[in-house]
Amino acid sequence: MRRSSRKGDSHHKPHALTREVLHKQWPRLHAGDREPFPDAAGLRRLEKKHAALGAWLDAEGGAGPVAEALQEAWCEFHGGDFARAVRSGERLGALGATVANKAAAIESINAGRDQARGGQLLEAAVQRGEAAVSALPGYPNAHYTLALALGRYSQRISILTALAEGLATRVRAHLERTLELEPRHAEAHIALGLYHAEIVGKLGALMARLTYQVSADAALKHFRRALELAPESPIAHIEYAQGLLLLDARGNAAAARKLYAQAAGIDPADAMERLDVGRAREHLVEE
Repeated sequence: MRRSSRKGDSHHKPHALTREVLHKQWPRLHAGDREPFPDAAGLRRLEKKHAALGAWLDAEGGAGPVAEALQEAWCEFHGGDFARAVRSGERLGALGATVANKAAAIESINAGRDQARGGQLLEAAVQRGEAAVSALPGYPNAHYTLALALGRYSQRISILTALAEGLATRVRAHLERTLELEPRHAEAHIALGLYHAEIVGKLGALMARLTYQVSADAALKHFRRALELAPESPIAHIEYAQGLLLLDARGNAAAARKLYAQAAGIDPADAMERLDVGRAREHLVEE
């Protein structure tokens, strides 16, 4: 249901990234979410599936300028300027919601004790996600990044409150829709694995299965599939470890440590992965 808080060096200095480098590294950078590279041809293909998108693209100067603006927003995100990526993405409507919401999820953590700012970031992300799902109902990452925003918000309350308010059900529905549209979406598998693991860990196996139809077996299945799809992803290893500890902290301690060690040894592809690798290394030191 959520992705664990990224601690580590969350306020590192952003690194400049050119659009040319972005294009070259895109397959590695987006192995986890299967986001298509935002070029003009891709936006025109998307326009054919969503008629309302055409009028918006025309009003914004056409597919070419919008594609360039999207690429710049992704350069900011992957370079680590998450606050700017939020602003750049939100100016690009439904097409910019993916980058804006991913950046907002990290910025909400960077807000630290500023609860008001963190809450505002996530409330805006939820609104963007809902608008993106409405405008692009067949776009996998519209559903995924709405689930991400809802999941981050759930982190700020508690799993029991999120269940009571129906937030967990919404998260699950959008994650499952993501996988219906894109079965190879590793990040959705990660999030669904954590969804199952958190509820089992909080309620116990029997109550979790009877009340919410979740199970430890389903959690493990999603985590394993995520690693198959994105073996170089630090967060896939970290969240698998987290899930194991939620399910059985004592029995899974050795397996979880191995996963943290594997994450710590990955060469990060961007700023977000640097945070993840740093967090894995911190965990190993703290043990």
